[in-house]
Amino acid sequence: MDNRPNPALPARSRASRPLSDGSVAFDSRALLQGAREVLIRHGDQTYRLYHTRNDKLILVK
Repeated sequence: MDNRPNPALPARSRASRPLSDGSVAFDSRALLQGAREVLIRHGDQTYRLYHTRNDKLILVK
């Protein structure tokens, strides 16, 4: 298994932080990296995460 860091992904310490309930919160700026939309692959599906002009996030399949 390849454990080298992926330069396309932000470092975990900058991109996310653990919450008291055990879940992880990701900073949207780290996910978007300055873009208005990003593609997220989950299994064999691709989703689009949009940052709107009204400062909302929309995830669509």
